[in-house]
Amino acid sequence: MGLLKAVGFRGLTVALFFNLLVGLAVGIGVNWGTQLTHPLPPATVVKMLKDNGIQKVKLFDADSSILNALSKSAIQVMVGIPNEMLYALANSVQAAENWVSKNVSSHVSNGVDIRYAAVGNEPLLSTYNGTFLPTIFPALQNVQSALIKAGVSNQVKVTIPLNADVYDSGGSDMPSNGDFRPDTKNLMVEIVKFLSDNGAAFTVNIYPFISLYNDANFPADYAFFNGYSSSINDNGKIYNNVFDANHDTLVWALQKNGFGNLSIIVGEIGWPTDGDRNANLQYAQRFNQGFMSHIKNNAGTPMRPGPVDAYLFSLVDEDAKSIQPGNFERHWGLFFLDGTPKYQLSLGTTSSNGLVAASSVQYLDKKWCVMSPSASLDDPQVALSVSYACANADCTSLGYGTSCGNLDIRGNISYAFNSYYQINNQLDTACKFPNLSVITTSDPSSGDCKFRIMIRSSSSSALNAGAGSVEKPSCLILFVLVSVFVFTIL
Repeated sequence: MGLLKAVGFRGLTVALFFNLLVGLAVGIGVNWGTQLTHPLPPATVVKMLKDNGIQKVKLFDADSSILNALSKSAIQVMVGIPNEMLYALANSVQAAENWVSKNVSSHVSNGVDIRYAAVGNEPLLSTYNGTFLPTIFPALQNVQSALIKAGVSNQVKVTIPLNADVYDSGGSDMPSNGDFRPDTKNLMVEIVKFLSDNGAAFTVNIYPFISLYNDANFPADYAFFNGYSSSINDNGKIYNNVFDANHDTLVWALQKNGFGNLSIIVGEIGWPTDGDRNANLQYAQRFNQGFMSHIKNNAGTPMRPGPVDAYLFSLVDEDAKSIQPGNFERHWGLFFLDGTPKYQLSLGTTSSNGLVAASSVQYLDKKWCVMSPSASLDDPQVALSVSYACANADCTSLGYGTSCGNLDIRGNISYAFNSYYQINNQLDTACKFPNLSVITTSDPSSGDCKFRIMIRSSSSSALNAGAGSVEKPSCLILFVLVSVFVFTIL
């Protein structure tokens, strides 16, 4: 797809609405992920959304505690259906009706303003190798039928959040060459027609960061909204950034297949702040503020002038997400996992020029687990212990080009120990790496590298039950699995 590559991710999405000078309201979204070891209470998050002027939220499941917290909040909601549910929904109308009754109708009657039901999440992603090809469309049809039967289809519309890899431009950089991927084209046309017939929108996830991550030769400035000097001229349409080009590749694909007027929602777009040399606070601020400035004047894209309905990815960091796509996967948040803003960002939703932090957040004690000054780096337990800590906590801020990339060897070890200690709620047994660790009340943070203290969370009791000493035979298995990572950071 030339410069028009994108890969998507999972989480919860929140949409922020702001009034423009011309008096039009445009939706802008930010994903609020729930894959955390210590999530903020739903009521705290709902207050944070309201404090930041956020009027819409998109979830990737239908968690009842979150939906209950959103009741009578005046925040519009998109509920989600995970991919693993598609088979059951595709093969049983009754299953779809049960899902709608439990996760849509009951909450609507309880004051939750549900507007969309998202069926699956990037189910046609090429890396799934066609796993969901047989089930996504029947599931979509059955959910729509269930919404109609429940009498809520006029308010609640179906959609499918799709990755941008469902279309391409045939190896060129010209959006006008855009069309749906050959292996899924027939299915995509069926889905698009169904969405159109039911007054729904096409939801797509676009990630300029991934274009840069996947291709060392990708022009970095083209991923942002300023600084790119080699514009692409596509039959008079000028492209200075990859978002516009990617978005309009979809517009061309829809147009070529007879659905040029179908509404488009950008389900996910954002920039991570750690875990890769191109993932940092400066780039994330440049991208997200650039995106806000790019869309706030209703200029749209060359092929679709006007308001852009988009969802920033994401609300908070998620320290329990899979890092299979990359270590950056846990660092997409506008906020750290405690609800603290990462950088200055004006969304235009409030009178404030920045983000408003979560309120009334409680933290564990100000103490950290670090490598003992008397411990030797030659101790044979070092690699084993770090392996165990990183396999059971979060070491994605360690490594080349990351926020903690400048730590020395002892600093790397201390970071791993502390991450495990904090995730396990500062249990004494979580800082008993054999003859290697010690608890300190002196903050070991260094520059941009923060040794964080964990927040108090309702998940604490469950984690306490599972925490213990690292002096277990199972550590040998973990050592084999993650030894490559350890030797990298050491």
